[in-house]
Amino acid sequence: MKNTFRFYLLILFVLFLSFSLSSAAQQTKAQQSRPQPPPLKAHQVKGNIYEVKGGSGANTGFIITEKEVLVIDAKMSEESAKQMIAGIKKLTSNPIKYVIITHSDGDHVNGLVGFPPDLTVVSHHQTRKDMDEAFKEPKQRLYLPILTFSKKFKLYSGNKTIKLFHFGPAHTSGDIVVYIPDEKVAFLGDLLFLGRDPLVHKHKNGNSFGLVKTLKNILKLDADTFVHGHGDIASKSDIEGVIKSLEDKQLKIKTLIKEGKSLDEIKKAFNVEDRPPSPGRQRRIGLVEAIYLEITEKK
Repeated sequence: MKNTFRFYLLILFVLFLSFSLSSAAQQTKAQQSRPQPPPLKAHQVKGNIYEVKGGSGANTGFIITEKEVLVIDAKMSEESAKQMIAGIKKLTSNPIKYVIITHSDGDHVNGLVGFPPDLTVVSHHQTRKDMDEAFKEPKQRLYLPILTFSKKFKLYSGNKTIKLFHFGPAHTSGDIVVYIPDEKVAFLGDLLFLGRDPLVHKHKNGNSFGLVKTLKNILKLDADTFVHGHGDIASKSDIEGVIKSLEDKQLKIKTLIKEGKSLDEIKKAFNVEDRPPSPGRQRRIGLVEAIYLEITEKK
């Protein structure tokens, strides 16, 4: 009887070991087949203003001033943030004093843990609230913004002035524009997408009509070079094109609503097919649905 029991235990152990090895092999294979992010590289925009592309997360940037460095957004991972810092050190020995956060999405903020802790993180006050909810780990919480503002703010570094603006809810409710007037350069975070629909995060109180307002305010800045999170450097004409596309969609959706069309019928009119949410994630609303909800909720 004992020998039979031992035999079954041995069979169970072999099956468990086989399953564990198979799962580990599958996990390793999945990690190996997962596409690696492109190499990280800094590109000069103007003067001592740089854009950083590649690595994990959105495009970021930095400004080298007389005695310090101001970074704009933080990449998505600790590793990519450290790679960015290494790239900055190749260009200057000045310490990083500020990290300016354009909004709270993970691909812009999760890399903060790769920065030294003795810096000042700057954001809109709503972005800080969003980060406070998202940052659960003790290490992350060391990097919650300590300098926040509501509508506009100025940072001074040597003879350089950096102006920060919040024009209202747009991509999220806490987006800011980082404007460097001397070089006529503005960093926009995710306020601009080219070649695709803009993202409006309704779960973060983003608003498509607010996005149009914000983009129009950006055009009022004396700037000619616009750095954004997911594409090449843009011009004023690029922004004007996005505004027109957004306003055309909003007008068409308003018309269809007046005609009594349902949300599903309006989605079909725009050839929108909803994708199922990723496991463990909530469904994200597309632009057409966001505009529809903004219009109908006003009634």
